[in-house]
This record gives sequence, structure tokens and C-alpha cells, in this order.
Amino acid sequence: MTTTLLVRHDALGTTRLRTAQDAPLAPGQVRVRIAPFALTSNNITYAAFGDAMHYWDFFPSGEAGWGVVPVWGFATVAQSLHPGVAVGERLYGYFPMADQAVLQPARLTPEGFFDAAPHRAALHAVYNRYTRCNTDPCYTAPTEDLQALLRPLFMTAWLIDDFLQDNGFFGAATVLLSSASSKTASATAFQLAQRPGIEVVGLTSPGNKAFCESLGCYSRVLGYDELGKVPAEQPCVYVDFAGNADLRRDIHTRLPNLRYSSAIGGTHVEQLGGAKDLPGPRATLFFAPAQVKKRNDDWGAATLNARLLEAWQAYIARVADPAAPWLQPRHHRGPQAVQAAYLDVLGGRGDPRVGHMLSLV
Repeated sequence: MTTTLLVRHDALGTTRLRTAQDAPLAPGQVRVRIAPFALTSNNITYAAFGDAMHYWDFFPSGEAGWGVVPVWGFATVAQSLHPGVAVGERLYGYFPMADQAVLQPARLTPEGFFDAAPHRAALHAVYNRYTRCNTDPCYTAPTEDLQALLRPLFMTAWLIDDFLQDNGFFGAATVLLSSASSKTASATAFQLAQRPGIEVVGLTSPGNKAFCESLGCYSRVLGYDELGKVPAEQPCVYVDFAGNADLRRDIHTRLPNLRYSSAIGGTHVEQLGGAKDLPGPRATLFFAPAQVKKRNDDWGAATLNARLLEAWQAYIARVADPAAPWLQPRHHRGPQAVQAAYLDVLGGRGDPRVGHMLSLV
């Protein structure tokens, strides 16, 4: 039996648990047991942009109007009809919010494989790749939770920083990051803070200011009601992690010298809105796989992976510093606990220092 959390496409707060009989495997397929997986605002973004960016298409629910939110985490091969994948192998990758999944491995290497399920053929390869933990240079057993919580977010953050640097920060020396307490924003700030001459300004709610300041990666932290402290004439880049249409319009209106506006995600789901008729630059959606492709073309995959690994190791060492850890994983087990945790993250509730690790079993 497989248990899955289903979410309404048009009402993300409406969920239900479904338990269904397992279908037998076809030759070449494997069945994996998923546990644990991470739940962050990144996954809420997947749901919010599920139709526009085809995130619902990775793990079709088979029920009109209902979707399965993709998550990053770990799984163990429980059954295999593929000669190149052994029962007991530990995998890291992109999974449904469920207790198990069926994959169709292809393009196998010692490092991993791709899921060749027909419905995923047109979807971006970055999400279709599964990594074998026993050959993964990023993997360590003690940091499994942090890897699931932060690795996909960090990759996005690293690519945002790389994209801005690649474009000369569009002639600006100040970068504004909304939703500054979110993990992707703080990981981006960690990277940007290493760029000489770049001021990194975190924008957040008043209740999260102290947390953001404690991280030490922001040049300064302002509440959303303190935008007036940014000089209007200052050339800036805005990186929007919140998806708050009112905030975006306020920034575009207050800062006539805004050089670039990048939309990353939607942590404020209830305030997601369009970006039409804005003063200043057009708000442009950042699609991380496009920057991956560019750097693969520029540098080659080996150099790109080496740079990412070096940056990841520096970042995770800071996050896990026992003297002042940035993140404390918290485990939630069982279908009802997973359902409750999803609604909490959707609603923006909780401590930004807590990372939610979930398991439906």
C-alpha cells in the first residue's frame, strides 16, 4: 500500500491522504521507500507554480484538480527489476510526498541514474536525476537532514549569486533580498556576502529581524515597513523570494534606480500576484536550470560540480557550526503529522531555525 498526501491545485490549504494498492513492477523498474524528506518554503513554491512551471507533472495524482507536491529527500530501494540497481541502495533526489515511489532507471553511472518514466521525458533533467549516496561527494550520513533541507535550496542560491555576478550585478552594488529569514534567501546572502563591494540587505517581517541579524550574512536587515531607509537614488537589484505582489510594487515604485528585479519563489502564497505594469525593470522569473545549462556550456560539468561542492562544504560547515547552528532539524512521522507540518509551512508558521524532516511511515 502507498500513502500519498494530495493537495488541491486551486486551494493549496485543502489536502487529503490517499492510500492505494501498489501496482506490480514492470521490468526495468524499481520501488523505493521514501524517508525522510524535507519540507520547506521551496516546496510551497513548487505547489504555487505547479501549473505554470509543470511541477504537478512530475508525480501525477491521476485525479483531476489534485496534485502531489514534489520534495527532496532520501529513499531506499525496496524492490528492483533493474539489473543495475540493487535492493538496499540509498538514493538522494526528487520524490513525491508519499511513502514510496516507482522509478524507471536509465543512463546509469556509478554516481546515479535518471528516471526514464515516459511522463517525465519532457520535464527538466535536473529534477529527474537520482544520486547514489555511496558515491556522492556531498553525502555524509550525519548530515542527511541538512542535505535534504538545504542542498536544493543552496544550489538555487549559488546559481542566483553566480547569475548576478555573471551580469555584473546589473551595475548595482546593493542587493535586496525579500523573505530574508527563508533558507534560500539566507543561503543566497551567504554567497553574496563573499563578494567584495556588494551590500546585502535582508527584508523581513519585524518578528524575524533578530534571527536574520544573528546569521551574520546580511550587511543590514530591514523590516518591510522600513524600505524608506534605502536611499531612493541607490542603484539596487531586487531578488524576490516572497512573491508578494504589493511588496514588489512598493520596491519598484520607491526605487527609481532599480536595475534588475528577479522573482525566485512564493513564500507568501496568499499574496502572489502578477508583475504587469510595474515601474522600472520587468520582474523576471529566475529558472535555476537555465543557469546550470549556461555554466555547463561555459565551464563543463566537472568544473561546475567542483565549484558547487567547494561552496556547499563551506556553507554546510557554517550552518552546522555547533557553537551557533543556523538550523535545527525536527522530525515528523506519520500521515497526520506530515499533513499538519505541510499546513504549518504553507501558513508561514514556525521558527525559522527549525527545518522540517518528514516521513509518512
